[in-house]
Amino acid sequence: MSFVEHLNQLDWYDITLSINAKTYRDVERALAKPYCDLEDFKALISPAAEPYVERMAQRSFTLTRNRFGNTISLFIPLYLSNLCANVCTYCGFSMENRLKRKTLNIAELNAELDAIKKMKFDSILLVSGEHDTKVGIDYFKQVLPVVKSKFSYVAMEVQPLLTEEYAELVNLGLDAVMVYQETYHRTTYARHHLRGKKSDFDFRLQTPERLAQAGIDKIGLGALIGLEDWRTDCFHVAMHLEYLEKHFWRSRYSISLPRLRPCKGGLQPKSIMSDKQLVQLICAYRLFNPQVELSLSTRESERFRDNALPLGITSISAASKTQPGGYASDFVELEQFEISDERSAANIEAVIRNRGLDPMWKDWSSVYSGIHY
Repeated sequence: MSFVEHLNQLDWYDITLSINAKTYRDVERALAKPYCDLEDFKALISPAAEPYVERMAQRSFTLTRNRFGNTISLFIPLYLSNLCANVCTYCGFSMENRLKRKTLNIAELNAELDAIKKMKFDSILLVSGEHDTKVGIDYFKQVLPVVKSKFSYVAMEVQPLLTEEYAELVNLGLDAVMVYQETYHRTTYARHHLRGKKSDFDFRLQTPERLAQAGIDKIGLGALIGLEDWRTDCFHVAMHLEYLEKHFWRSRYSISLPRLRPCKGGLQPKSIMSDKQLVQLICAYRLFNPQVELSLSTRESERFRDNALPLGITSISAASKTQPGGYASDFVELEQFEISDERSAANIEAVIRNRGLDPMWKDWSSVYSGIHY
């Protein structure tokens, strides 16, 4: 059974009611268990768990240090293009937005890579709008060897591809792909993805399975927090993770926690998540899955990122620019969204060290590929 088939058997509103019906007894039961299941995860993200966030944070801290040591991995996003053939209500790159579109050529790409290397990064995330003809597999096959020649670990966050296309990119050095479902609620998904291939809910949802079949090292999951009830959406992320780890255990997995940020034509969140609730969610993911990587982007404020670092986070972005050409030139026509933490990579490195943690500029080494514990 595919995850799409599994999801089709579930009722969104029954899950929402189940989460909200959890009591303090359910929360205490979950906290007393050495391993948490999905029912425990419901309790940990429920309103009943909010008074227990400090206890959750203490346990999350211990689990994270036991599994990952004191390390925090650093990565940087590089935007290849703002071309997009989709219409999405929450994204600055949406096709209907009137703006100058730009795709990096190889010379511009090298300039961006050189500027990034000066900041010490050795792990990079390639990002683009979704445009199959001008920024599709042929373009990716051109740029990936260039990037891989300068960076040890290369991830991508682009449009979903076919299994055989992912396999081609893996052979060219691709290490990871982040593919966020945005929301697992079909009706809400359709409301926010109005045109383009991204409107195909099932094809997007099946992407992690195609990635695993292509032999990718790491797969990134996540929901865009604010499109729907955050508790129910994030429960679906946990359920998706459990399914993938059970069926495709050779790949590693990460979860990102993006909250809606302002952008051109921006959308007001349907579900507001407070900072305390985001901490609750981080800790709940860690208690549910001690080995999953948890990533926090520059969408979040300096204060929040600094305080959340030790609690369960394993990787963060730094010095981010969310437009193509943002590192080596003055091109500032459009950002995909506004960032909140604008500190330099050196400043973030210092903050990590001041928290008693070790900044790591390299995610993984190819020498370990194929070794699973």
